[in-house]
Amino acid sequence: MSTLAPLRLLREPWNTSKGNQSNVTTVGSSTWCQGLDIPNEFFLTLGLVSLMENLLVVAAILKNRNLHSPMYYFICCLAISDMLVSVSNLVETLFMLLMEHGMLVIRASIVRHMNNVIDMLTCSSVVSSLSFLGVIAVDRYITIFYALRYHSIMTLQRAVVTMASVWLASTISSTVFIIYYRNNAILLCLISFFLFMLVLMLVLYIHMFALARHHLRSMSSQQKQPVYRSSSLKGAVTLTILL
Repeated sequence: MSTLAPLRLLREPWNTSKGNQSNVTTVGSSTWCQGLDIPNEFFLTLGLVSLMENLLVVAAILKNRNLHSPMYYFICCLAISDMLVSVSNLVETLFMLLMEHGMLVIRASIVRHMNNVIDMLTCSSVVSSLSFLGVIAVDRYITIFYALRYHSIMTLQRAVVTMASVWLASTISSTVFIIYYRNNAILLCLISFFLFMLVLMLVLYIHMFALARHHLRSMSSQQKQPVYRSSSLKGAVTLTILL
């Protein structure tokens, strides 16, 4: 299976052989995509930029002792997940560039195995990234609604268990997805997981935003001062960025 199959169709060197052109005809009758040429160097640059950004996040959290808390550990894991996606993209793009320029010759069987490994790494990273986004939302929810009990609920031990569980579940599920990718049930599971995480984050952040808005109104009524719309606007912008 190739999770980047549509992307590879766009990145395929169309003029390398007649066999490629016949494959394109088999895939679909539309020929407009043959004129779309996206250089591999573009994807290589994107991968490098994303890798450096996530490395900076991880380094900042690890070096700053004030950030050694469950919340920032979850953010660090999220950055690592995104970093693994960048690494898999960099490795794949680098091999494609080397093979296109004739600097590297690999047997087809080895290429297939490498492709499966890269796909598994990409799938695992995406699943773990979505999972940690959900974990961060739950963590923020506990912080707001159970502020006094937060440190007893989200202990360091529970945070470590949560992180390890997410990584383990992501690795196992991605392996199953890659092996049985032709099964419709697998596709349904992926879509259901994505929708579940999206709904979970929407519900939690909307609830938190509603509480913050109610809190601002109560403060305004007690102090008999108007609540400026800019406060609500900033909250809305923050919510949008988080989602």
